[in-house]
Amino acid sequence: MVKSQKTASSCNQKTEADLRAERRAAALRANLHRRKAQARQRIDDAGDSSPDTKKDDRD
Repeated sequence: MVKSQKTASSCNQKTEADLRAERRAAALRANLHRRKAQARQRIDDAGDSSPDTKKDDRD
């Protein structure tokens, strides 16, 4: 009996679960980058607004 050889195309194809995992990983990376950018923006905004809060303390 001769073993059937796997074709090259079947080895290169990814399963639906693999594709789903890759999409999820990409979405998580994008979410992480977006949240980091938001955090940096909040820090920048807080730094800009700190002189404004000092104006209120002059009473």
